[in-house]
Amino acid sequence: MQIKILGTGCAKCSLLERNVKAVIETHQLQDIFLEKVTDFEEILKYNILTTPGLVIDGETKSSGGIPSNQQILSWLKND
Repeated sequence: MQIKILGTGCAKCSLLERNVKAVIETHQLQDIFLEKVTDFEEILKYNILTTPGLVIDGETKSSGGIPSNQQILSWLKND
């Protein structure tokens, strides 16, 4: 599974990254590749208007806010 955190380094972007890492570690999820995307041109390819963005296996799951850890876990277990 490939996860991308889209953002230029704002506080919300960092928080989303920490939350995703915490969910992965807490639930001992395997075979996950986490990537932080900070390049503005690359972020634009995902058609999000506000950061942070969360992309799982090429599908944008959220943008502009911080999903709950429970929602993140749900996406990771279902994808």
